[in-house]
Amino acid sequence: MDKILFTHSYFLRFDPKQWATGQPYPPLATIGAAALLREQRYKVSLFDVMFVENPDEVVKMLAADRPDFFVVYDDGFNYLTKMCLTNMREAAFRMIHLARQYGCTVIVSSSDSTDHYGEYLQKGADFVLLGEGEQTLSELVNGIRDGMQEFSSIRGLAYLQNGLPLKTPARSVMRDLDALPMPAWDLVDITPYRAMQMEHHGYFSLNVSTTRGCPFKCNWCAKPIYGNRYNARSPRHVVRELKWLKETYGFDHIWFCDDIFGLKPGWVNEFADQVENEGLRFKFKIQSRADLLLQENYVEALARAGCDNSWMGAESGSQHILDAMDKGTTVEQIYESTLLLREHGIRPSFFIQFGYPGETKEDIRKTVRMINHLLPDSLGISVSYPLPGTVFYENVKAGMKEKQNWTDSDELRIMFKNSYHPAFYKLLHRYVHKSYRWHLALEQIKKMITRPAAIRWQSLRRAASIAWYAPAALLDRIKLLRLEKLSQ
Repeated sequence: MDKILFTHSYFLRFDPKQWATGQPYPPLATIGAAALLREQRYKVSLFDVMFVENPDEVVKMLAADRPDFFVVYDDGFNYLTKMCLTNMREAAFRMIHLARQYGCTVIVSSSDSTDHYGEYLQKGADFVLLGEGEQTLSELVNGIRDGMQEFSSIRGLAYLQNGLPLKTPARSVMRDLDALPMPAWDLVDITPYRAMQMEHHGYFSLNVSTTRGCPFKCNWCAKPIYGNRYNARSPRHVVRELKWLKETYGFDHIWFCDDIFGLKPGWVNEFADQVENEGLRFKFKIQSRADLLLQENYVEALARAGCDNSWMGAESGSQHILDAMDKGTTVEQIYESTLLLREHGIRPSFFIQFGYPGETKEDIRKTVRMINHLLPDSLGISVSYPLPGTVFYENVKAGMKEKQNWTDSDELRIMFKNSYHPAFYKLLHRYVHKSYRWHLALEQIKKMITRPAAIRWQSLRRAASIAWYAPAALLDRIKLLRLEKLSQ
């Protein structure tokens, strides 16, 4: 009982929008769990489904490896897995079924299985790990190997007892993250990741996690794996991994995939010191908050360490909506932090969310005006998406229909009764992007007029795009007005 085949359930090919984006990242949490079990002398292998076309392809590894345990361990650091997409759920169910046919003990750890553990157990999983999974997985496989028959003493676990799902008490999250081994990067075939990223973006990026959890209480944000506790690796520990990754894979860029980067006071300054001391040179992107970016020396230290892009959970340009979300930030902080980032040469990018309950036409206008005024470097627009375990979900579940998860990340369907028809929000997504591109082109024209000597071919192309985006945005705006009237 010492062979473990790890996999995850994020099939990039099943998410057309992300496949077209062409920036896949290795399953970080998966290879992290594999590293821990390998440290305990288990023979681990990986079936990486990122580029796989069909879940049935797992049969080849099941037949070749004959593992004792089959572990579907999703990458909880990747926000795409937190969306609990039904395409990925069905693929996980299929792999569970196939692994059972090969006599494996099947264990699942994911945001979706934590929310729907009963369904996963009914589909054939022997155990579902609830919350942070490494310690529970270790205790479970060690127990099974040693002949354990009764599992109620293992915290953070769900399994069937007499045909009914049983949950054990929750396990506390880990505090000493430096005690974990470095992820088992050697299990991943890096070649297709590098190739796709170079083709689409011209540089190679890897993902690294420095923290777990988020202490803020945004009421729509689901945290089924790491919860509200916030724990961080030491800057020295992170830089040691970065140095190894640079020497081994020669990355150009890093995505720090933490929900919130560098929240611990002084952490970013110490990290920048460590990066400089080791002579590391690389660019990276983070996810942060408007208020955190305004802390003393925070942005300056980010720039010193190599940050070139900060994704901010702006969400809305309406204070009314930010307050309803329990966001804890202000519109003024979004404006101020955006300007501060630009002063230090860091590109600001926004996450925006439409369709939150109570959002009015004026709230939408304020958000669009904010986007077109600040013109972030990149824009990620979604609609409010209720997931179990959130205050938001509890508030809207009575008005939800049978479908409660998107099929893929581009579905953008409002799944609860709201002010406007679902088609309105789909069109709003297109309109805001076109309006944003229109204003980017307009800004480029202004720069060309004031600084003609700086004109380049790329700036000419951006300026010329106004001929498409301006009328296209106006046309979508007319369509939005029609859908708005139909919703009333």
